Amino acid sequence: YTKDLDTKTDIISTVEFNHTGELLATGDKGGRVVIFQREQESKNQPHRRGEYNVYSTFQSHEPEFDYLKSLEIEEKINKIRWLPQQNAAYFLLSTNDKTVKLWKVSERDKRPEGYNLKDEDGRLRDPSMITMLRVPVLRPMDLMVEATPRRVFANAHTYHINSISVNSDYETYMSADDLRINLWNFEITNQSFNIVDIKPANMEELTEVITAAEFHPHHCNTFVYSSSKGTIRLCDMRASALCDRHSKFFEEPEDPSNRSFFSEIISSISDVKFSHSGRYIMTRDYLTVKVWDLNMENRPIETYQVHDYLRSKLCSLYENDCIFDKFECVWNGSDSVIMTGSYNNFFRMFDRNTKRDVTLEASRENSKPRAILKPRKVCVGGKRRKDEISVDSLDFSKKILHTAWHPSENIIAVAATNNLYIFQDKVN
Repeated sequence: YTKDLDTKTDIISTVEFNHTGELLATGDKGGRVVIFQREQESKNQPHRRGEYNVYSTFQSHEPEFDYLKSLEIEEKINKIRWLPQQNAAYFLLSTNDKTVKLWKVSERDKRPEGYNLKDEDGRLRDPSMITMLRVPVLRPMDLMVEATPRRVFANAHTYHINSISVNSDYETYMSADDLRINLWNFEITNQSFNIVDIKPANMEELTEVITAAEFHPHHCNTFVYSSSKGTIRLCDMRASALCDRHSKFFEEPEDPSNRSFFSEIISSISDVKFSHSGRYIMTRDYLTVKVWDLNMENRPIETYQVHDYLRSKLCSLYENDCIFDKFECVWNGSDSVIMTGSYNNFFRMFDRNTKRDVTLEASRENSKPRAILKPRKVCVGGKRRKDEISVDSLDFSKKILHTAWHPSENIIAVAATNNLYIFQDKVN
């Protein structure tokens, strides 16, 4: 089903389930974070389990202005990452282009009453009128969800932050921009440690930028980052403090027969994700999703064509800037299925075991609650069957860049511009 967000500034820019899947956070262009909570199962309505309703909404980032560089800094949320839950409160990291914030989201359903120095409505009492001590008591009140910023990690990035990733030690996290990756301790906001720096001494020699970075899910010393040249570097922080020398370098040699003016642009990697097992890395470039085995650097073990029919359309996609769109990719909880977005509100799923794939559509027209999604087909040239859509009538302004998969169940969240769709596997 769909959750409508208010206006066009509310284009969703990131979607993320927490570690249990009970909460789902979205960030938008207006700097807001909206958290949805899954309904608990009730005896009289057992089928309602699984519906996500708004739990908390808060303004995470405000627009800023950098006076030294005369630059406006957008409030748009680039990424959200949850921390594993340690107590009753939830913690999440959110970032815009420059500043990472740690938010605490907690519930209050009691309030203290019976202060000594204040009235119930908060006015100070006259000290001469206080003749006895009162013991404050906690009274129940309506549930309130509060979001409070606990840490602000600022002033560490010259360029735009494109990734944040929480380490498996849960004491540190990293933030990556175009040319540098910084390592932070959660307790220390005024300094970070630079672990990757690819900035050349002379900026005119710049040939590639960092596009995404992520920590290994189990080994706190290992992380990967991808580049605009279509390469992935695996780094080991035990080898040296500055990870300028990678320990593994993943690159697929280019097929000379496919070489074109657009080859370099479309080979840029827009997202990189470790599998839950930690054995594989998935990368998304403009036309494909690739799965790499950590033990094999010279080529991916699997390549999936997301929308191969766009190969002939690259010229017009270059002219309307779509060729620079940054699509993300996600694993399901068991690493057996991968999902990524496309145009025309389509998203794609690839089953790694059966090698079957499907194209589904997230749109207002076909998303009545409990409706079953019909697979979509795109036809290229020739005769079009009645249930197919022609490649020439695809809407490139409707794109699905951000998706998320529940950590253990077949529930997915799909952001289509300013609508959030949540689909779940049909249970008989």
